[in-house]
Parts: sequence; C-alpha cells; structure tokens
Amino acid sequence: MIENVHGRQVPGDNWVDRVVELWPADRWPRLVLDRPLGVGADGGHGFVRYRCTAYEPGKRVEFAFDPRLGLVGTHTLEAVPGGVRHVLTGHPTGWMRLWWPLAVRWLHDALIEDLFDNISVSAGQAIRPARWSPWVRTLRAVLRRTA
Repeated sequence: MIENVHGRQVPGDNWVDRVVELWPADRWPRLVLDRPLGVGADGGHGFVRYRCTAYEPGKRVEFAFDPRLGLVGTHTLEAVPGGVRHVLTGHPTGWMRLWWPLAVRWLHDALIEDLFDNISVSAGQAIRPARWSPWVRTLRAVLRRTA
C-alpha cells in the first residue's frame, strides 16, 4: 500500500481550484482535462491518466487513477488550515510494483514540490525553489533520451 503525503504552508486559499493553472507545465507534462475541473473530468499528465471523482470547490479535488496505470487508488489536493496538502494513496499492481519505488515515486515527489512552489509564488511568498535530487535529474535525462 502506498500513502504519499506532501504539505505546504501557504497563505490564502482557492489553490485547489487553480491546480490546472498552477501546474508546473514548464518542467513537467501538462495537466490536461477534457472539461473544466469537476466530477467526471477525465485527463492526466504524460502517461498518468485519471478521472475526477470528487470536487468541493475551494476545498478538495480527488482523482482516481486509470487502473491500466498499474496503480489502484486516488490522489487528492486539499486546502488545509494555513496551507495545502496532496495525498496519493493506492495499491500498485503489475509493473508499478517495481516502477513506483524505483522511479515513479521520485518523479511524483519532485512534481508535487514544483506544484507547491508555483502555489507559494502565486500566494506572494518568497521561496527557495525545490531542488531535484540527483536521482530525479538522472531519471529525467533517461526519459528525455528515450522519448
């Protein structure tokens, strides 16, 4: 079972509703949905596909992974007192049992921290941008060569 949690203290609110706008598309595959953010919206980023299964404007958005990904579960972005939190929970199947701990987890963590950097900057915070680990930089270099 995977439970991956990220949080950031950020002043203000409404970050949940702005996830598509604040997505770090300058560094990661663009987040694309087939309709405005809301229950039933299908989309994803890169090879990661999902569907919006819950949406409380200004409070919480939940996406369920497409089972073909090899991860049965959800990821949620929610407003919490004084900030924002992202929680990924799931059970890896098939190839994801190997790829989650070796690569996907590290890439996911870096992407979420980049998203939180964008949220922080949008809130007017002076930040020290998250740095990718040497492993994330290596994985991205390998992925660029194979694309």
